[in-house]
Amino acid sequence: MRTTTGPSAQQQSVEPCPECGADVPVDERFVRWCAACDWNVDPHPPEPPKGRIEETRRALARRHGERLLAEMTDAGEPPRPRRDPSALLAYGLALAVHGLTVAVLVAGVWLTVAGPAPGGKVVGVLLLLIAWSLRPRRRKLPEDAHLLHRPDAPELYALVDQVAATVGTRSVDVIAVDADVNASVTTYGIRGRRLLTLGLPLWESLTPQERIALLGHELGHYSHGDVRQGRVLTSAYRSLSLWAYYTAPTADPTLVEMAVNLFYLVPRTLVHGLTLLLDHLTLRATQRAEYLADAAAARTASTEAAVGLMDRLLVGSAAHTVLRREVNRAATRTTAHRSGPRRAAEERPERLWEAVAAHVASIPESEYARRRRAGAIRGHAVDATHPPTHLRRAALLAGPASPAAVTADAARTHRLDAELAPLRTAVAQGVIRDVVR
Repeated sequence: MRTTTGPSAQQQSVEPCPECGADVPVDERFVRWCAACDWNVDPHPPEPPKGRIEETRRALARRHGERLLAEMTDAGEPPRPRRDPSALLAYGLALAVHGLTVAVLVAGVWLTVAGPAPGGKVVGVLLLLIAWSLRPRRRKLPEDAHLLHRPDAPELYALVDQVAATVGTRSVDVIAVDADVNASVTTYGIRGRRLLTLGLPLWESLTPQERIALLGHELGHYSHGDVRQGRVLTSAYRSLSLWAYYTAPTADPTLVEMAVNLFYLVPRTLVHGLTLLLDHLTLRATQRAEYLADAAAARTASTEAAVGLMDRLLVGSAAHTVLRREVNRAATRTTAHRSGPRRAAEERPERLWEAVAAHVASIPESEYARRRRAGAIRGHAVDATHPPTHLRRAALLAGPASPAAVTADAARTHRLDAELAPLRTAVAQGVIRDVVR
């Protein structure tokens, strides 16, 4: 083994590949692999398909993904949001699920009012209770996230407003900040207000322009009509999950419970089948929406920034790992210093995000390349709502490069950081507190 030094302070080692003898860069933090022969490129591959049905499903998923990628990278007309027959059929199926809820409600009312006493009325009340549980619910603001309103963060809202105008949609009403390595958009309330959730570990690991790409991607879901964002489908999924709960078999059943489990076998199988069918029907539209949202990110922040965002998402698990490590360290220090409150108070909990950002920034290109290669070998997951990240990256690079329509200079970035500074501390304290407890 020989040692070389790169531009970073950390030493880089090189050793021969045990398969082909090519030079293999060594970084003790990451998997060793050979780019020449793919040795150890995926040390924990997924389990092979179990049976011909699973093998066929994976083959169909791969062909579907390849066709969708070809469609999204076609040099002709740029891709646009549309409703394909599968999405329309999914809406029809969702309406049928809601129709079942209405039928349960009507039957409950009829049995309660005109049913034979006492058995009919008891069944009627039971059906009314089931219908009540299946009623459409308005989403509420998350209770476990820190909320930012416009007066709290005018610079952040101004940036989100600018990005929303660029992708062709209205802006959000509330921004939430939490400790997930993720970001998302959703609606809440009767009037369908919009919520943007930003996970600090992801946000802090991005460059200023990649953050704009992230906003462009998330707001792009609104402008492109992602089918799974709609109330009809989300409430149908919730109804099916409740039916699955009601018909779930009892563990360690008695003789009577075994009879009940057997009675529920048909409806339980039907609910499971309807859920799988709804997933299958919406899968193509949902994956297409991801490509369209990526294109919105490129138009907003530049293709370069959108590609950088894809790379950061590719190593999201690394951010998870370093976050857990730093949280455990901070929790250990907090516990050890409980007898010394002054020293504990001097700890900087927000250093969690600095550690995550520093770790992600230090990831070598070879690790990005390994993950992209491993993703290509694994192919398409059967039920993944997102296309493989390496294909999303390839789709961005397939077309002409887009310049940035929205930018953040040093002064703007400083103002954004200042607005989020209190939440950086509060979220980190909450994470450490949960671990200590």
